[in-house]
Amino acid sequence: MNVNVIIVGGGPVGLLLAGELMLAGVRPVVLEQMPERSTEHKANALIGQVVRFLDHRGLYQSFGGHGDRPQPAAAFLFGALPLKLSGLVDNPLYGLQIRQTRLESLLEQRALHLGVDLRRGHQLGELRQDDDGVTARVQGPDGCYELRTRYLVGCDGAGSAVRKQAGLPFAGFTDPSVISRAAHVAVPPSSVSTSTAELALPSGDRIGLYAWHRTERGAYAVVPHEPGVVMVSVIEWNGPPITDETPVSLDELRASLNRVLGQELPLTAPATPGPHLLRRRHAANTRIATSYRRDRLFLAGDAAHVHPAVGAPGLNLGLQDAANLGWKLAAQVHGWAPPGLLDSYHTERHPAAERVTTHTQAQLALMSPGPATTALRQVVAELLETPGVTGQITDLLAGSDVRYRMHHGTPHALTGRFAPDLALHVGTRATRLAELMRPGRPLLVDLTDSSHLADLTDAWRDRVDLVTAYAPTPRPTDALVVRPDGYVAWALGPNGTDDLLEALTNWFGDPQPRGEHA
Repeated sequence: MNVNVIIVGGGPVGLLLAGELMLAGVRPVVLEQMPERSTEHKANALIGQVVRFLDHRGLYQSFGGHGDRPQPAAAFLFGALPLKLSGLVDNPLYGLQIRQTRLESLLEQRALHLGVDLRRGHQLGELRQDDDGVTARVQGPDGCYELRTRYLVGCDGAGSAVRKQAGLPFAGFTDPSVISRAAHVAVPPSSVSTSTAELALPSGDRIGLYAWHRTERGAYAVVPHEPGVVMVSVIEWNGPPITDETPVSLDELRASLNRVLGQELPLTAPATPGPHLLRRRHAANTRIATSYRRDRLFLAGDAAHVHPAVGAPGLNLGLQDAANLGWKLAAQVHGWAPPGLLDSYHTERHPAAERVTTHTQAQLALMSPGPATTALRQVVAELLETPGVTGQITDLLAGSDVRYRMHHGTPHALTGRFAPDLALHVGTRATRLAELMRPGRPLLVDLTDSSHLADLTDAWRDRVDLVTAYAPTPRPTDALVVRPDGYVAWALGPNGTDDLLEALTNWFGDPQPRGEHA
């Protein structure tokens, strides 16, 4: 074998996956067909549990987060309806403002610092898979060559060459009548008030900034981008027919916004240097690969799923794919993965994608025009005033409503969920669970002040780190095992430690025989 893992695609998902593999002691090759990082404007923020995962890796502050740890959002939107979160107990919806271009840059710097073999300008050609590995034909700047690998992961976007060559169906639908247009534009400077978060129209009316708004003709959002430039996004249902061959133009966006607003907003091309966003796409495109794995080939990120962009869940979903898959591939490479560990990647992440496609389609439906939708929005808005409903919707948006099955029997309330950020003392040092997760290894946190758990789990100490700590009471549990992706594999509950050995074996393989510890 030339390498153990090849990652096709050097975007955020591929780069994070590469970093996770390096933390686990596996050096991947990343093939990225673009010779330079993309300057295309895509996402502007991270929303959901992935923000806490970045905190686990010590990346939250360096990626622009405020404070020493993530803080949940006080408000958000669901289908262009306000979602008030300030009074919500255990609010799981975290956010981090970062443009995707900067996110890619920082993840690339980190990957290179860790030692990832990143090959820009190298395009995947033909794949051949057999029982022992995968042979990839690659077109590089200096010609074609072959790479032999044990596993290959397609992080190469919605048009994934890996998915197509693996023969994995991309099931779903596209509604060609729902069109999204977005552009960076200039508006009269005097019309924008960031202090009141409003933009004044020539008619004297004012529209809100930073959020989606729905009218009886469509939906729009206006977000300040940089001095002198705002980003305008518009979604229309059943608008004038247009084909993919028709080049998108600022006039097209201007006409679309005027139709949705019912009045004119003067827009011009930005005077500042670009690149500037100008795009058109199908807003109701929803597809999920029927399987995320075919033998030694895997899919992650947009290669595995695409969905409407409302609510900005894409990076939360895709980056958590990488976090879930990385340590499992490394375990397989190192030889201690239990049976079925690689299959659990699809079992766990496919339902997460289904939940995202569900809520993004629902939000898009709530933004559509028509009196029936207006009536539905009134009912939903009333429901969103109910704390229980607000909590359920917030869990859905954050991705925290998906609970992984970790072991047989009755699990602790924490088991299968993203670990709480416990305040801890290790010796005399104050710390947090997130800080203990920096190395990216499985972790057993023992708060019982006894040697019982250490003796019980000694046979896994080559794979699972043990930390004995103190946490103030009340606390949700006295001991827990956290997987590298941040999810609780086991927590001490009414059954005591009866199912601890089962959980360790399920996720971290058979115990080592006595006398064979590394």
